[in-house]
Amino acid sequence: MDAELKAVELQEVPELKMEDEEELKMEDEEELKMKVKDDALKDEDALKVKDAALKDEDDEAELKDADVTEDLDQEQQEKEPMTGGQRPSDAPPAGGDAAAAAEKNGSVKLKIPEETPEEVKFTGLSKEELLRVAGTPGWVRTRWTLLLLFWLGWLGMLLGAVLIILQAPRCRDLPVTSWWNHGPLYQIGNVQAFTDGRDLKGLEQKVGALSQLKVKGVVVGPLHVAPPDEAVSLRFEEISPEVGNLEQFKGFVQAAHKKGISVVLDLTPNYQGTSGPWFSNVSVTNVAERLKSALVFWLDEGVDGVQLSGVERVSTIVPSLWADIRAIVQNGTEQRPDKRVLIGITDRSSVEDVSSLLSSTGVDLLISRVLRPGDPDATERAQSVQRLYSSHSQTQLAWSLGGRTEGHLASLVGPALVKLHQLLLLTLPGTPVFNYGDEIGLMDEDTKFPKMLWDSDDALNETRQEERAERLSCRSFFRSLSELRGKERSLLFGDFVLLSNSSSSLAYLRVWDQSARYLAAFNWAEEATLLQLSDATLPQQAAVVLSTNSSVLPAEGSVDLTNLRLGPGQAALLRFPYAG
Repeated sequence: MDAELKAVELQEVPELKMEDEEELKMEDEEELKMKVKDDALKDEDALKVKDAALKDEDDEAELKDADVTEDLDQEQQEKEPMTGGQRPSDAPPAGGDAAAAAEKNGSVKLKIPEETPEEVKFTGLSKEELLRVAGTPGWVRTRWTLLLLFWLGWLGMLLGAVLIILQAPRCRDLPVTSWWNHGPLYQIGNVQAFTDGRDLKGLEQKVGALSQLKVKGVVVGPLHVAPPDEAVSLRFEEISPEVGNLEQFKGFVQAAHKKGISVVLDLTPNYQGTSGPWFSNVSVTNVAERLKSALVFWLDEGVDGVQLSGVERVSTIVPSLWADIRAIVQNGTEQRPDKRVLIGITDRSSVEDVSSLLSSTGVDLLISRVLRPGDPDATERAQSVQRLYSSHSQTQLAWSLGGRTEGHLASLVGPALVKLHQLLLLTLPGTPVFNYGDEIGLMDEDTKFPKMLWDSDDALNETRQEERAERLSCRSFFRSLSELRGKERSLLFGDFVLLSNSSSSLAYLRVWDQSARYLAAFNWAEEATLLQLSDATLPQQAAVVLSTNSSVLPAEGSVDLTNLRLGPGQAALLRFPYAG
């Protein structure tokens, strides 16, 4: 019985087991379905949350757009004129068009700036990185290569500079010159005639006018007491009371020095007598001895030189005393280290006599009558200049037309030729010497010392106005020439080259090293002349610097040197560059 029951139980167990497995399987499937359903619900909830967030953002954006639209509508209403409730003629129509217009007016275009990419700044290598790279073989080779290229380039430039210096033409050494070689000298033989004040105080007041003329020195006097032909009454160290006193003279010297003008005192002994500048031959020794002490006195008072007439007499009659006179003036001292000039005046006119005196007297400058005024033959004049230039240093040569005894330039050559002779004197090799008033064409009247004419603002008639205009033109021409001579080396100490010489015309060249060349051309004739200048050193064209007739040859104009036409009494200064 028991066995049967046990068999029955064993038979029922597998059936239960199968049922349990099916039940478990169904439960698993049910759980899987539930899990999938739960996951689906979770995804649906997440989507709902996301949709809600997006909806909130859209609502917020719509609210912002509405605010912007409302602000713009309000701004537009403020800009529109008051219409009193009536719709303007250009208002949008009702209905759909109105809605479209409203939608258009409500839209706002906002320009959002594009984001520019942030600029990357190069900070270079750090110290540690540099130290790591510095010792690498590649960097060492680079350093040595750059160093070698640097020194090769430096040596190349040095060699090039040396070659340029060696191949360049060597500049000429400048000649030794003194202050009296650098500009014209201006003679005032009569202080009373020169100034309105008629004394040395008035002369001091005219220093500014002298400075405008670009003169380098003023030769004053004689001023000392010297009764005519009375050697006994001669007093070198005393100023004649008619022209002032020693204090006034000192004031004039100081004023002139401040303007860069040197002062030369004329100490010719018998300047008012008729027996000669040194009185009689018997008195020459006594006068020369007294002059020596006077020279020391005036040099100590600040004068820059002395002028003496009749040097041929004193140098031949008392040569030892003349040597002492020269030494006092020309030899500098500790108290007077600057160079002082000794100017001699002679009435000799021949080239031989003048050349001999230049050698025998030893003066620094010799004023002669080589350029005889009114000489009809210009050929001899040019030859005289050439011979003196060839025999002596041009630093010793002085050129003058007129003076104390001869008179003024305009009276000697005529008013129409004043500018021509100004150009001649200021371009010859040597120191030009002018009489007071020569710069304005002052004429001698009944005396060799006419009253100087100064410019004023006084009312003038037509004739006086024309005379005044001519004086100012003449003075301007003189000043321009004087200034040019003082700064151009070719005119200061350049070579003198004669190009053309005839009885009525003259042309010469002034040349210094690589400086600009100057050509002076003159026509003394009463009719026009044609100069055909041709030389290996001349170009075909030259520029006009100055002309006595600016309407015919204006300044800065160009002329043909092979066909140079000069009108009657006309002169011109031309310039052309150094051509190598």
